[in-house]
Amino acid sequence: MRCPHCNCRDIGKIGANQFYCWGCFMEFSVTGEEVKVYEVAEDGSLISVADMPGEVEVSTGII
Repeated sequence: MRCPHCNCRDIGKIGANQFYCWGCFMEFSVTGEEVKVYEVAEDGSLISVADMPGEVEVSTGII
C-alpha cells in the first residue's frame, strides 16, 4: 500500500481501515474504493484535505 498523498510506502495502521503516513504525516482512511485524507492538527484533531481550499488533489487509483 502507498500513501495517496505522497506515494510513500512507509505506512502504519492505526485503526480499522485507518492509516498514518510517516513520509508526509497525513492520516487516511480507506472504505471500499473511497479514500479520505486528513491532516493532523497541532491539537491532534483531523482536518479533511477535501475541506482545505487549494491544497492537495487525492488520487484513489493508488491502492
